[in-house]
Amino acid sequence: MTTGYVFMVCFFSLFMIFIVGIVNESEEFQTVEQALEEGIKIDTIHLTQNSYLYDRNEEVFSVIQNEENRKYIEFEQIPNKVIQAFLAVEDQYFYEHEGVDIGAVIRAFIVNARAQAIEEGASTITQQVARNLFLNHEQTYNRKLSEVLYSYQLEQKYSKQDILELYVNTVYFSNGVYGFETASHAYFNKPSQELSLAEIAFLVAIPANPSHYDPLTNIENTLLRQKTVLERMAERGVIAVDEKEEALEEEIHIQFTQPIDSFPHYASYVEQELKDLISIKEGFQSQLQRAENQEEREEIQQHLNRRFKEVLASGVHIHTSLHPRIQSSLNNISNRRLSNWNVQGAAAVIDHASHQIVAIYGGNHFQKYDFHRASQAYRQPGSAIKPLLVFGPYMNEKNKSLHDRVSIHPICRDGYCPDNASGTRTGSVTLSDALAYSYNTAAVRLIDQTGLDTAFSYLDAFHFSRIVQEDKRYPAALGGFTYGMTPLELTSAFTVFSNDGMYRPSYAIEQVTDKDGNVLYEWSPSLQPVWEKETNDQLRYMLNQVVMKGTARSMNIRHQNVGGKTGTTNETKDLWFIGYNDRYTLGVWLGQDNPTSLRYLPSTAHLQWWKDIYFTLE
Repeated sequence: MTTGYVFMVCFFSLFMIFIVGIVNESEEFQTVEQALEEGIKIDTIHLTQNSYLYDRNEEVFSVIQNEENRKYIEFEQIPNKVIQAFLAVEDQYFYEHEGVDIGAVIRAFIVNARAQAIEEGASTITQQVARNLFLNHEQTYNRKLSEVLYSYQLEQKYSKQDILELYVNTVYFSNGVYGFETASHAYFNKPSQELSLAEIAFLVAIPANPSHYDPLTNIENTLLRQKTVLERMAERGVIAVDEKEEALEEEIHIQFTQPIDSFPHYASYVEQELKDLISIKEGFQSQLQRAENQEEREEIQQHLNRRFKEVLASGVHIHTSLHPRIQSSLNNISNRRLSNWNVQGAAAVIDHASHQIVAIYGGNHFQKYDFHRASQAYRQPGSAIKPLLVFGPYMNEKNKSLHDRVSIHPICRDGYCPDNASGTRTGSVTLSDALAYSYNTAAVRLIDQTGLDTAFSYLDAFHFSRIVQEDKRYPAALGGFTYGMTPLELTSAFTVFSNDGMYRPSYAIEQVTDKDGNVLYEWSPSLQPVWEKETNDQLRYMLNQVVMKGTARSMNIRHQNVGGKTGTTNETKDLWFIGYNDRYTLGVWLGQDNPTSLRYLPSTAHLQWWKDIYFTLE
């Protein structure tokens, strides 16, 4: 009896422990759906898409591909026969299962067991979507099980229509082409809505085995598979037998085309500008300015780079100011001139009325994403800086006229004693002639009278990105800077002369929109006064005299509304001319990437180049 009582007590204690355990476990109980939802994470799906660049005529001139070349379309845009064709050959019971076709799985399991290898997949459309989005293409049972679990979750979260839309946009069509719409443009150079039944079936044939059915290398295989697609469609009753026969008789003509990539000089710059636009609009620029050390700046820059890639991968539409005719002329003239001279160069054309960059040239033999000399090459501006840093500030501060005189005698300031290029060392000239003939001693004398700090304050409006405190020295009056400025920066600054002394930055991007036309980014600059209109009017006359009788007279352009300024650096390592007419401001720079003397060139090479471009602007 004692043994019995001891046994009962122990049994009762164990029973109570068991009950307590059940109660505790019940608190953590999950249904199958809950367990799958916790283990299989399916967040909002973001497919990488192509982004598009448009010129001023709303024509696409460049397509920015990401990791996958994809033109995404909504379900409503997918032709019904495309859906029917995929259902016929890939998953005829798509609307009946919940992600997995059990019957097909059993059949595949038996076939694979007999073969002792994975020979049959039995993947539904949902499973293929799961594989394309979340998994890889390993031929293992572990991957297959994951595919099943993801498929179940996809069916719980998305409608059948959503899954079909994802499938049509993610399936691979060989040769780097993803999605049916992309394939339609790539292989037939037209949208899917314009495809014939034969062409639809031909494309639907490819994804079953993209390498085996590659239309460019194995078109015979593709045509055999096309026949199977059409027969399956006829068997299901989605097309009539005579439609099938007619489609089989149609001859397939492939017109394989790579994504549009015209005007790489302009397209490359637009991508640079887009990153700057994102940086400003989303606060990265202000974060960089507040960063306390290099490590922090690098981290912010990495975040900006990731954000930039995200925006491009989202499939944005970038509307620009590109003028195709001007850009083509600029490219042709520049390539010919620079190749003949064996020299590098950069140029920019700005519509100063609208503050739009209409054309840009990044260098001789430029390839997309190369070093862009128009926007990335910082060079000494030479005397081209004089109207902005010397004459404009002096005349505005001192209320001087172009007829006032200045000495061109030798001068030394803080040990800096420049000479005049012409060798002239005595006398005085009007301010107009001092600029027209680019007397260096006069420039140093004028900036000294204005004051370095005051003169440099006028450059703030132009936002030159690499002017530093060390630049506030007398050599700057002749273009001697630590880094200098880019051809695009200097050309943009010269638009002030065509806007009554008011300045507004010039951009290539007008708007960035999503696929639905919603504006995501756009510039919103305002005009900023630099100097008085009276000062500007006098400067325009003086710059016209540079062309009429001064250092640019060899161009032989006799027009009162054409003006500009030459620039030459020490040992002739850089040659500049920035000028304008009624509509456009055009800047050119000649040099070598590793600065060397250009004395082997004609002394007026930069002026000849500018003049050639100028006559194409009319």
